[in-house]
Amino acid sequence: MNLAFYKYQGTGNDFILVDNRSKIFPKENNMAIRQLCDRNFGIGADGFILLENDDNTDFRMVYYNADGNESTMCGNGGRCIVAFANKLGLIKEKATFNAIDGLHHATYDNGIVSLQMIDVDSVQIHDNYVFADTGSPHHVELVQEIDVFDVYSKGKAIRNDIYGPEGSNVNFVEQTDNNSFRLRTYERGVENETLACGTGATAAAIAMHTLGKTENNNINLKVQGGDLSVSFDIEDKKYHNIFLTGPATFVFEGNIEI
Repeated sequence: MNLAFYKYQGTGNDFILVDNRSKIFPKENNMAIRQLCDRNFGIGADGFILLENDDNTDFRMVYYNADGNESTMCGNGGRCIVAFANKLGLIKEKATFNAIDGLHHATYDNGIVSLQMIDVDSVQIHDNYVFADTGSPHHVELVQEIDVFDVYSKGKAIRNDIYGPEGSNVNFVEQTDNNSFRLRTYERGVENETLACGTGATAAAIAMHTLGKTENNNINLKVQGGDLSVSFDIEDKKYHNIFLTGPATFVFEGNIEI
């Protein structure tokens, strides 16, 4: 079949998006998704996203990792699908959509998308890392000299050795001032470092606040592909009203045979 697609990126985290409201895409074809995401033999992307009809909201987001498997929530993918819905004329400045982790609200303003993430009621503090589920599971660890840190090898080992076959995303963080942090992420499903990770940025911000590294509730994160911010409210050590904010950019569109 001939597939129309759109390519978007959010701080370098890139995605293939398909308007699947007419249910044209063969969702059971994991191999096709893997091939489309392949950077040598396909379009190339960190993930694949279907925009579908939803009875109660503006649309539904269905997200697949680059390995072809449907996965948990993707924050930057969520921001990109809001920009895509704006391009399709489905939404203007505000959006409400369903994803695998539930309902999300978002705003769109001239290419900047602010996406409400799920509440985080539990943050696990371990000896040298923090774990939190922000729609996807995230290991967060403080490091030094992050520019030369071996994210691939260290991230791969942690992803497999601590978390088993299902794995976890692994984030390495370095503080740069009292409210700003550098962040690099090894993503499961991609099985490599990506230029950004939205649920990872959310987890890193919450982890740094939990550890007392910052008292601010609007935190700046510099990822490999640009700048993100995470804001939240906290009550009884539970985080809510969490928003991930940053650019979501249309790259190109085309057609491909699958």
